[in-house]
Amino acid sequence: MTEDQSIKNIKGRGIPLPGDDIDTDRIIPARYLKNITFDGLGRYVFYDVRFNEDKTRKDHPFNDKKFEKASILIVNKNFGCGSSREHAPQALMGYGIKAIVGESFGEIFADNCTTLGIPVITAQKEDIENLMSVINDDPALEVRVDLEKMEVNYGDFTISINQKESSRILLTQGKWDSLSELLQAKDQTAELAKKLPYLNEFK
Repeated sequence: MTEDQSIKNIKGRGIPLPGDDIDTDRIIPARYLKNITFDGLGRYVFYDVRFNEDKTRKDHPFNDKKFEKASILIVNKNFGCGSSREHAPQALMGYGIKAIVGESFGEIFADNCTTLGIPVITAQKEDIENLMSVINDDPALEVRVDLEKMEVNYGDFTISINQKESSRILLTQGKWDSLSELLQAKDQTAELAKKLPYLNEFK
């Protein structure tokens, strides 16, 4: 019996990160792409905008202790634009981010997040601004993302959200992990391979 990997509801504290056009190079600087594995990338997320050259901390939401247990990232427009590096969502996941809510996203970044089981959802600008404001005032407030009702609940507020339908289906049906899907279908894949002439000797 396979483990249920469906993702329908995400709960956690929010962390607001204001600003448009935050690209993947800002999320994870290029020098960290040399790592052989993705292990430990979370410690380098937003590194160059979080730390000075002498490694002292800058003023940044990811350095703010009131947000240190947050798992739902709130962003503005065109988040994750730029290069298609998978290290960006891997770094966010390594930090502990489980869902991202914003005005809009880089398309490849959003797809890469989906393959890691991180829902990337959009909402209207005014709703995002209100969500950021409320979280700043009450960092311990629980934010609830519902991918079936397509809404986010926090405090006395409920906002409507949107998500690419194919991504929503993969997440809610637990089919976002393509490697697991392939492994589960290995017997069928082997049977199909036997029928393909270019994988077998020609007679």
